[in-house]
Amino acid sequence: MAAKSWLDNPARYLFFTGKGGVGKTSLACATAVKLADAGSRVLLVSTDPASNLSHVFDTEVGEKPRAIAQVPNLCALNIDPEAAAASYRDRVVGPVRESLPEQVVRDMEEQLSGACTTEIAAFDEFTALLIDGEATRGYDHIIFDTAPTGHTLRLMKLPSAWTSFLDNSQNGASCLGPLAGLEKQKQQYAQAVRVLADGERTRMVLVSRPEVSALKEAGRTSAELADLGVGNQWLIVNGVMREPQSDDPLALAMAARGAEAMAAMPATLKALPLDEVLLQAHNLVGVEALRQLLSASPSAEPPLSDQPTAEIDVPSLRDLVDQIAEPGHGLVMVMGKGGVGKTTVAAAVAVELASRGLPVHLTTTDPAAHLTETIEAELEHLQVDRIDPHVETERYREHVLATKGRELDEQGRLLLEEDLRSPCTEEIAVFQAFSRIIREASKKFVVVDTAPTGHTLMLLDATGSYHREVLRQSSNTLKVTTPMMRLQDPEQTKMLLVTLPETTPVLEAAQLQEDLRRADIEPWAWVINASLAAAGPTDPLLLQRARAEIKQIEKVQREHATRTAIIPWMAEQPVGPQRLHQLANSHSLEL
Repeated sequence: MAAKSWLDNPARYLFFTGKGGVGKTSLACATAVKLADAGSRVLLVSTDPASNLSHVFDTEVGEKPRAIAQVPNLCALNIDPEAAAASYRDRVVGPVRESLPEQVVRDMEEQLSGACTTEIAAFDEFTALLIDGEATRGYDHIIFDTAPTGHTLRLMKLPSAWTSFLDNSQNGASCLGPLAGLEKQKQQYAQAVRVLADGERTRMVLVSRPEVSALKEAGRTSAELADLGVGNQWLIVNGVMREPQSDDPLALAMAARGAEAMAAMPATLKALPLDEVLLQAHNLVGVEALRQLLSASPSAEPPLSDQPTAEIDVPSLRDLVDQIAEPGHGLVMVMGKGGVGKTTVAAAVAVELASRGLPVHLTTTDPAAHLTETIEAELEHLQVDRIDPHVETERYREHVLATKGRELDEQGRLLLEEDLRSPCTEEIAVFQAFSRIIREASKKFVVVDTAPTGHTLMLLDATGSYHREVLRQSSNTLKVTTPMMRLQDPEQTKMLLVTLPETTPVLEAAQLQEDLRRADIEPWAWVINASLAAAGPTDPLLLQRARAEIKQIEKVQREHATRTAIIPWMAEQPVGPQRLHQLANSHSLEL
């Protein structure tokens, strides 16, 4: 394997970003191992709420740098958003806890319990690593395994957003809760922006798959980062299918689809330095697997005879839809890690319900989702739209100014407008739109394609905060129905967890399931998407990957799910009603 250009004269700060599921963590970890093996002192940092560094290295990685025993010179840490938020709350509330009435303290804590506080607190931790010489003095390179694209862009934009908000405020930040004390952070945020824009110190590595949607997302990310002044960008296309060594239709289709996607990549990406990383026959878990990923001489594939064979006996997605359709209405939320195919599964479920003559509203809370491109055509009984954060935020601002701002004097209105310029406003606006959609499910089917896991949990956190506040203020809780109550009621809401039949996606789906259960929400079914084992390949490389899936499929069925469906990897892109119907009705094959 030729030398990788993103490793040529690497900058001190290396950021790996891209659409969920493209392999950011694997490549960030492999890069960290490669540089550490070469003698550099490396700190690997995850800013992803769904981080899995502990699993990759088989070492408990926490909020303090932890040495990786198998790799001298390498330390790793997770920026834990929840722990950061708890610490932030203590710093704000702690000094006044004994001097203010108990109810006031509770109100402050409630204001500081939402997603905006979590993001601000995590960003404080992130910026400290960029500008605090003491925290990073002992390292030659700091490598950031960032969250999926939408979260990363918010993370990057936050310094500019807060700086603009504070610069334009004539009276300082007037809103309470998460904004408390931000003025003293202004200089730190501005310095972080300068580091990110410094091409000598920072290199931004965009990771994609040889897929149209992933490359489009990388192109948008590249353009938005460039607008923020981050110009030292490099592109890695991960999981490239080599020239097939067989006439397996699946292998030929995979290679052809990848080549077509690469040929049609956005012009912004074609101008960047490009590296390709080949599709591997095994999961990238463990230090030796990471070393092999960037090795000049990859290890040979294990003999096929050493792998077990099995018959995949899992229902199709249609079988689940038959059960979902029975009540005639309800909410279906499709959740999971970024890149597992939530949008495709949500679209397929909606198309199947609509084909039965049932009214369906298909929507998304994912800023990077492409529902209309997946559906491709208008269908009877099916309404398709998205919760647009910008539209919802503007609608919310206009409503607040027209109601709360109507009786205010000029100074009071200026203060209200300042508060509404805060990035926290978007969280409230999206939550309100989400709540409206939930109410529709009492009369029709509402299928929600959710954002990648971290954002979805933040949205549910906002829902839970609202639920607690309503119950606290209500004199008759028996007559109150909050959005959280609807999500907790299996008669009204069916949660589908989507995963790929691979170690890390299954582990992360299981973690998400535990998070949901802590909120008294029980997932209704798991959907195993894009399974090679269910597609029946004959190509040696794909057959290795397919047989490795068996263990994960059995784990889902035996340990995690009460209901399961499997979707084979499709030779043709599952776009348009006909192919989505084929996807939902595909049956497993014997491997």
